[in-house]
Amino acid sequence: MKKLMIGNEAVALGLYEAGCAVVSSYPGTPSTEITEYAAKYDEIYCEWAPNEKVALEVAYGASLGGRRAACAMKHVGLNVAADPLFTLSYTGVNAGLVICVADDPGMHSSQNEQDSRHYAIAAKVPMLEPADSAECRDYAALAFELSERFDTPVLLRLCTRVSHSQSIVEPGGRHGFAPREYIKNPKKNIMMPAFARLRHPLVEARMDSLAEYAETSPMNRVEAGDSELGIITSGTSYQYVKEIFGDSISILKLGMVHPLPERLLREFATSVKRVVVIEELDPVIENRCRALGIRVVGKQLFSSVGEFSQDTIKKAFGIGGEPCPDTKPGLPERLPVMCAGCPHRGIFYTLAKNKVTVLGDIGCYTLGAAQPLGAIDSVLCMGASVSGLHGFNKAGGRESERRTVAVIGDSTFIHSGITGLINIAYNGTNSTVIILDNSITGMTGHQHNPLSGYNLKGDPATKIDLEALCRAIGIRRVRVVDPHDLETCDKALKEELEAEEPSVIIARRPCALLKYVKARPAKKVNPDACRGCRACMKLGCPAISFSDKKAKVDATLCSGCELCGQLCKFDAIGDVDTI
Repeated sequence: MKKLMIGNEAVALGLYEAGCAVVSSYPGTPSTEITEYAAKYDEIYCEWAPNEKVALEVAYGASLGGRRAACAMKHVGLNVAADPLFTLSYTGVNAGLVICVADDPGMHSSQNEQDSRHYAIAAKVPMLEPADSAECRDYAALAFELSERFDTPVLLRLCTRVSHSQSIVEPGGRHGFAPREYIKNPKKNIMMPAFARLRHPLVEARMDSLAEYAETSPMNRVEAGDSELGIITSGTSYQYVKEIFGDSISILKLGMVHPLPERLLREFATSVKRVVVIEELDPVIENRCRALGIRVVGKQLFSSVGEFSQDTIKKAFGIGGEPCPDTKPGLPERLPVMCAGCPHRGIFYTLAKNKVTVLGDIGCYTLGAAQPLGAIDSVLCMGASVSGLHGFNKAGGRESERRTVAVIGDSTFIHSGITGLINIAYNGTNSTVIILDNSITGMTGHQHNPLSGYNLKGDPATKIDLEALCRAIGIRRVRVVDPHDLETCDKALKEELEAEEPSVIIARRPCALLKYVKARPAKKVNPDACRGCRACMKLGCPAISFSDKKAKVDATLCSGCELCGQLCKFDAIGDVDTI
């Protein structure tokens, strides 16, 4: 029976049908749902790993042990997993190994918009790129076959639009896959220099074989049309091209984007008078065509910045008409803000009030940079707040230590903040690290992590003792505060900044959106007591507004966190029955 599926669900279906046995991932938009949907199949063991490097290494171990395995991550997660990836190219696999990576053109939820195709080229592994949900399912399954046929990990590249858009998929059944026997083979699996030198020529030979396969692969197909114009494209750009041009032009649709089919590219180019390459983000296909001596037009018409749309392509070709419905100008913009009742708000208010320099990190708490709080000075990558704080304080000395902190979430701390804290303890700065422990991985949709006490399935799991972990690293000053208690937060911040040794403040309160967190009664403003001082507005809480020179609280949004009441000097904000 045909079903409507988002691309990520279809990838999970393809993994399942191909006999995948193990999936290990770290959540990251737009890739998260791949693992969440895979977890619905009892035949697949699924887990959230502490980070993407661990996830890929787990998948590698399962492959080495003879079971088909996969991992999923967003594009910046592939940076973290790059270390094992590059050497996996040398070792190859036993059972099939598929690495799903979702790029984010337009940076809907990312700190950059890198193009993951560069990793396929640099690591010398094949990459497939589906253009819709049906191809997501088909390519995920095919990736296992290619992995085993060519003894290589295979990258499956998606993007936000393919991951989260729906199209028709026709499910099949799960194919029986007999586990492969593990046979000890040091020259293949131990990458010490003497053995690695023997493997590199095999990698080059494999890429030659894959290039030959690409020439006749059904993933790369020509859709013949008018010979005046030929477009070479892949992924979601193919869908935009089809929407605009239909069958009126010739199209070379690439489903295998590394290695590219050189003969097919040349043959296609000779069949049309003008060749245009349309691809997000970087000119990977375009540059390869130019290296082959093929005259193409690409980034002269299209930017390497941001995601494309139907309107992007229309504009490039001078096609008029109304803009697509979802891109019409004039729509009001809704800026992202921390939720009403967010436990991070009190900490960021305290930091802003004390004019502290804050090295921030990746998560929903990055929104502490937004006004009116404006409490974050830098954000680089996961874990960089802690490591960066140490370097910042080494550069600035004791004066810097007294006015600078790192802020990092609980899941991000486990992901890559621990090593930075070890460095602080080992190499010595009087640095203060604030861990925002909201008991969940919030930004990507409430996935569990090693600090939440539950695994991906929601079953009880080992819960890391965060305080004990920090002390074991060598941090003697570890204290826990409630971020909704502003006075305590202020006191703790000032004391730890003055301390003559490293310290950790754990701001612990569950995310306000967790199902088991019951909201307290909504607050109300007494208009007769309100003086219009706007102190409550400094919180940036979406439940608080200001009109007629008075503050107002939206009871449908308010979670009763009481931060606004702590700021009001006139006792104008309180419970409904007391105002």
